[in-house]
Amino acid sequence: MNNAVAGFSKLSKKEKINWIANTYFSTPEEALTIIRNYWNSDEKLQQLHDEFIENTITNLYIPLGVAPNFLINGEYKTIPMAIEESSVVAAASKAAKYWSTRGGFKATVIDTEKIGQVHFTFNGDAEKLHSFFDQIKPKFFSETQSITKNMQQRGGGILDIKLKDKRSLLENYFQLHATFETKDSMGANFINSCLEQFATTLKDEFQNSDLFSEDESVKVIMSILSNYVPNCIVRAEVSCPIEDLTEKHIPNPQEFAERFLQAVQIAEVEPFRAVTHNKGIMNGVDAVILATGNDFRAVEAGVHAYASKNGQYASLSHAKIEDGIFTFWLEIPLALGTVGGLTSLHPLVKLCFDILEKPSAQELMQIVAVAGLAQNFAALRSLTTTGIQEGHMKMHLNNIINQFEATDDERHLIKSHFKKNAVSHSAVVEFIENLRK
Repeated sequence: MNNAVAGFSKLSKKEKINWIANTYFSTPEEALTIIRNYWNSDEKLQQLHDEFIENTITNLYIPLGVAPNFLINGEYKTIPMAIEESSVVAAASKAAKYWSTRGGFKATVIDTEKIGQVHFTFNGDAEKLHSFFDQIKPKFFSETQSITKNMQQRGGGILDIKLKDKRSLLENYFQLHATFETKDSMGANFINSCLEQFATTLKDEFQNSDLFSEDESVKVIMSILSNYVPNCIVRAEVSCPIEDLTEKHIPNPQEFAERFLQAVQIAEVEPFRAVTHNKGIMNGVDAVILATGNDFRAVEAGVHAYASKNGQYASLSHAKIEDGIFTFWLEIPLALGTVGGLTSLHPLVKLCFDILEKPSAQELMQIVAVAGLAQNFAALRSLTTTGIQEGHMKMHLNNIINQFEATDDERHLIKSHFKKNAVSHSAVVEFIENLRK
């Protein structure tokens, strides 16, 4: 079946939806109903959402929850989290409450440097290129003055520009490697605008230089920021005396601390475990990033590159036991913004920033890192005590009940039964089938 369509982007929203419904569904009206059910009743608000991306047909909702009781650097925060996975918000909330009576979370921004590169090839004498770069370097700054003026007024701008010889990797490959400070902005547009001007300056100055022969040439390949920001780092940490770790599921705090430490050490050396371990961290990180209108794909890519910086993929979090003190921490790269993009457009994103009491970009970095550490602590505590499935499957029970469209009476009976019995998909399905017999 040929489902190709010409000029789709030029169709009206109604025409696009009708084409989808009539092309892919045997009952188009049913598809149309589902699509329309998720439209916002406020036409202006729906138009705002329609214009975020291209070829919009409807909205895909992700639940927005909150995790209260996060004591961060001595102040309580309620953290908004947008995520569809059961138990993530509950686990974060539980970890927040646990650590609120044990000193809370400490968070520190180590650095905020961001990176952009102009990738180009040079066919000629590398020594002459380095001499040429030293001569024209001030022009990279002066010719971006109109772009950087406002950013400089806020305390940001271009930090440095270096010429890097990458011919050991690719023939004739060089790059301009630039570092930036973008303050409360994530800075993608700012950085890319600067880089494109660097490329123009490089080409123009090369053409006008008398250093090079006619056989020597520069060719710009591309100019683009990097989402790998190993010098834009935030640290989050919790610590307390081992005896203070005691709670309902931790009757022996020394044994718990040692098992917890071993679990982290396994993730530090075993990539198969590290991936799942870090996925748990990103459950917390991504949920806050989504809620605050930031780019979770960029953060994910940069974080996982950072997890591989020593040549093998490894745990982002670490633990130690010293002098009777248990310490658990992580350091992750986070390039975030609190101005620009969705932060000033999406009504719920603005609401989330109000809940967070309008943090700066550095404060948001700390909050996001803490959410990741809390999520990781909750997962490791479950894994090393009761097991991960007990709590997760009880949270997942609602999804199974909804899947089978249980009535209110059935829902009450199902939940009563599984308060005392292990939850599994097959066990719930069997119980529902027996109920309906």
